[in-house]
Amino acid sequence: MSASAAAEPLRDPGLQPERTRLAWRRTTLSGTVAAVLAMRTALHGGVSVTGALVCALCCCLWLGFLALAHRRIRALTSSPRPVPLAPRHATATVLITVALAACGAALLF
Repeated sequence: MSASAAAEPLRDPGLQPERTRLAWRRTTLSGTVAAVLAMRTALHGGVSVTGALVCALCCCLWLGFLALAHRRIRALTSSPRPVPLAPRHATATVLITVALAACGAALLF
């Protein structure tokens, strides 16, 4: 081992976990706004069966995303060196986001 390699300190995570936690919070807020706007659009002009179903679906998707985000935020704050995001949680988050986007697009047309 060279002298320069031995003198290098261990990895300092700095503020990366804090920035990631804040990014999850911003994303959760954006998802909340999107879900509320989708529900507002679905119910605009009166309540219909289709509008009520879309609202229920948006609420379920939003709650699923909120649960995943909250779990990740807790993992980021629980230890100085957080564990990586599990692939199944990342996949679930992406699928929920795409489903919310699809609900929004369906409401526009």
